[in-house]
Amino acid sequence: MLRKALLALAGAALLAPASAQTLDEILAKNLEARGGADKIKAVKTVRLTGRMTVGPGLEAPVVMEFKRPTKMRMDFTIQGMTGSQAFDGKGGWQIMPFQGNPNPEPMSPDDIKDAEEQADIDGPLVDWKAKGHAVELVGKEKVEGTDAWKLKITMKGGDVRYVFLDADAYLEIRGEGKRKIRGTEMETEQTISDYKEVGGLVMPHAFEGGPKGSPMRQKITIDKIELDVDIDDARFAMPAKKDAPAPAAK
Repeated sequence: MLRKALLALAGAALLAPASAQTLDEILAKNLEARGGADKIKAVKTVRLTGRMTVGPGLEAPVVMEFKRPTKMRMDFTIQGMTGSQAFDGKGGWQIMPFQGNPNPEPMSPDDIKDAEEQADIDGPLVDWKAKGHAVELVGKEKVEGTDAWKLKITMKGGDVRYVFLDADAYLEIRGEGKRKIRGTEMETEQTISDYKEVGGLVMPHAFEGGPKGSPMRQKITIDKIELDVDIDDARFAMPAKKDAPAPAAK
């Protein structure tokens, strides 16, 4: 009886797919593909300089800055006016002169949540347990013809994200989730591509995303990535309001 049981187990092992991997193995290969956990966590600041589409045939220069532990800022210029969005580690603010207001104002709670998530310089998969997230391996799926591992991330606050890792390169090629835009919950998707080596890390230089299933897409093309540049904490603090213009003399 024991011999038959052992033979059955051996046969099952031979029939199991050789490519079967555990979540821990996949996450370890993702870290390795990105340059290794030590190098990733050693970076203190990141500055990305590039271009962002803001309409048909119209691009805006964009600069994104990140600083540990959870600070981020994005500046973009359209028709001579510069808008800003930032998270200082506790709260978020923005300046949108295109809407007729040159003064900084607090972000909405939904935008603050998004900004705080973006401010994680390492991404949610690094030290995910310590951050309070939960990660599950869903399985394998095709992403535009490429085999990819699909991971489900339940963020600390309860929001769910899906990350797709190239099954060969183990780098992120797609992300899906839900976010509130002007109070309405919307499913969104993003493709990530054009990976290049920067200071020993492998980082994406192209992002394209928008509402899931919609042809409307916003593209961000990164022309330069700088690591460990000097970025003062004041860059992330909400600036003072500008003085109101004096009333015209009668």
